[in-house]
Amino acid sequence: MLSETKLNVLKQISVDLSRDEAIWASGYLAGLAGGTTLTAALPPQQIDHSIQNAVKKITLAYGTETGNSKKLATSLAGIIKKKGIQVKLTDLSQYKAKDLSKEEFFFVVISTQGEGDPPVLAKKFYDYIYENELNLSNLKFGVLALGDSSYPLFCKTGEDVDSRFENLGGQRIIPLKKCDIDYEQDAQNWIEHVFEAVNKTSGISSKNATVQKVSTGRKKYQGKISAILNLNDITSEKETYHIEIETEEALVYQPGAALGVLPFNSKTIVEEIITLTGIDPKKQISTPKITDTVEELLHKYLNISYLLKSVVAQYAKITGHSIPEVRLSLLDLLRIYPVKNAEEFEDVIQILTGQAPRLYSISSSPEAHGENEIHITVAKSEFFIDHEKHKGLCSGFLSEFNEGEDLEFYIQDAGHFKLPEPDKDIIMIGPGTGIAPFRSFLWERDAVGGEGKNWLFFGDRNFVSDFIYQSEIQDFLKTGSLTNLDLAFSRDTAEKIYVQHKLQQKAQEVFYWLEGGASVYVCGTKDPMSRDVEDTLLNIIQQQGKRSKEEALHYLEEMELSGRYAKDVY
Repeated sequence: MLSETKLNVLKQISVDLSRDEAIWASGYLAGLAGGTTLTAALPPQQIDHSIQNAVKKITLAYGTETGNSKKLATSLAGIIKKKGIQVKLTDLSQYKAKDLSKEEFFFVVISTQGEGDPPVLAKKFYDYIYENELNLSNLKFGVLALGDSSYPLFCKTGEDVDSRFENLGGQRIIPLKKCDIDYEQDAQNWIEHVFEAVNKTSGISSKNATVQKVSTGRKKYQGKISAILNLNDITSEKETYHIEIETEEALVYQPGAALGVLPFNSKTIVEEIITLTGIDPKKQISTPKITDTVEELLHKYLNISYLLKSVVAQYAKITGHSIPEVRLSLLDLLRIYPVKNAEEFEDVIQILTGQAPRLYSISSSPEAHGENEIHITVAKSEFFIDHEKHKGLCSGFLSEFNEGEDLEFYIQDAGHFKLPEPDKDIIMIGPGTGIAPFRSFLWERDAVGGEGKNWLFFGDRNFVSDFIYQSEIQDFLKTGSLTNLDLAFSRDTAEKIYVQHKLQQKAQEVFYWLEGGASVYVCGTKDPMSRDVEDTLLNIIQQQGKRSKEEALHYLEEMELSGRYAKDVY
């Protein structure tokens, strides 16, 4: 039927096709021929025709900041496809929210950032569904929310999307599922419920629809502290540590990624808790996720430093105390509202949440520093409560390490916060420890010989005591790896000058870079720094670009959606 030339071409094209691609190609060819499809040529056990005939398609959408939601949604989509259900996987940053009313089955995997905010790239979708009255009466939906229970507004974005869909007339066919940092089992249960709900709604049996295991575990690395150095001068009020970690196993990461550490609680505080409660420190106790001795649970695995309001409320029920809606450490709770005995404290242990890992922007470059070395930049946090000095849990934990000591960590993918092609220009705005990922960017571009121009805005309190990585930055400037450098040291002048003021001073050149395709990165504190910087960027776009406020917002939004405007703020 086919000439030898055409047959060889067909064989070359089809040899690497996946099953789904083969099905699509067979349908395409059958459509051209006006005949039947060629799916019969595939092994019949690979296709569940009962599901295919009953369910035309489901949509699985994800909203992600660091990449977790995308990875999970991609994994779940693969499982769904293997069960014969056609699935459309989509990023909420690209999805047209006005098409929601046309959907039949719509499932969302979405994370929550900071103080209950949606992921940056999903904000347009989030705002659209809240600002418009859509008719979702034909929509059957479910939401899987990712979050971190150490934050008070745990999984708020997922809750918001779930309730908004219902208010707009959608039919919730599986309950909202809220997942903490270790979400493997919860995700597994959720996808099983998706199958059950879709199959039930479609009137087909799910007894044979077994679900494969979802693999979401983080890869843990074992490292050794090879160097730890306070970057601030002795006259500074701050302590900022440059920490280098060596590993035997090769590391895989991109500039812009973060390093995750699970900090241990102070042994001194643990000992005081044990003394106050009278509990046997060696007693074995089983919590929902781990079994160990009391002292090991309190030292390594449970959050005791800053309890959620919900945990404090549960503590009040157990102990019978009347406690206002506050967030306190476990030690403070025990001092002010003591337990009756050790047995009652065992009940308290059961309500404590797991210790949450902390993320630090990686400040090294895989190309410049090799595959067995990684750096982070950590500002030691100190604060006073009732005239008593406290330190941040993880920053204090890391700053007290000595060279040669072991540290376990994992790597969080860069997500949207990554370098463009080496020939593209970048503007980096990172005061304080916000410089960490930009040190990584500069080392990487220097190592690969990137031709794109690099502009850094950096600031802190004092030039003499707080210009961290000063010699490196000046070397990059001398060699041309750093094209422009603007500095803002707020305590060195009568009027405080911050990075946003330096941006405004260079408004014309900044806009010229933007028009030339430069990417803008902001790293550091969310309030007020990142908001002030964004307001300044909008002002520059309005003034220099002769645009209205709405047009400037659209300009910056388009930059964000295309990956040219990214923030890593906290």
